[in-house]
Amino acid sequence: MVHTIGIGAVKYAELSTDRVKDYVFDWDRMLSFDGNTGPYLQYAHARICSIFRRAGIDRASVRGLPIVVDAPQERDLALRLLAYPSAIDNTLESYSPHKLCTYVYDLATDFTAFYEHCPVLKADEPVRSSRLALADLTARTLAHSLGLLGIDAPEQM
Repeated sequence: MVHTIGIGAVKYAELSTDRVKDYVFDWDRMLSFDGNTGPYLQYAHARICSIFRRAGIDRASVRGLPIVVDAPQERDLALRLLAYPSAIDNTLESYSPHKLCTYVYDLATDFTAFYEHCPVLKADEPVRSSRLALADLTARTLAHSLGLLGIDAPEQM
């Protein structure tokens, strides 16, 4: 686990900076679980997996369920998820992996706001299922985008 986080931290630090700009190699900043770092993004994925473990629900079971967007944080997260294909296209067209890093960080930030303001497991049905489906889609998008960057998305930290 430590190896996964350390390698992810260094890769993310390298890729998240525009290739034409300099940056300072700083272990403390790279390994922080706060801010625009690899461990923060890996933790966001692990946090979502934790929701499903606590609920005793297989993530695949909520795929295909309707997602209803009521709260502003749900809307922001849903819009960010819908922007994923454009983020990939923009990254590829410009040969700029830092653009995908920015997207992934924004996605994790939007998920954090959603998690803090929209109870998932304590919500009544059908809101609970909708929020679980939204969380699963976020986890899959985080894992896929981190994978494109060569970074593992652990299910536990």
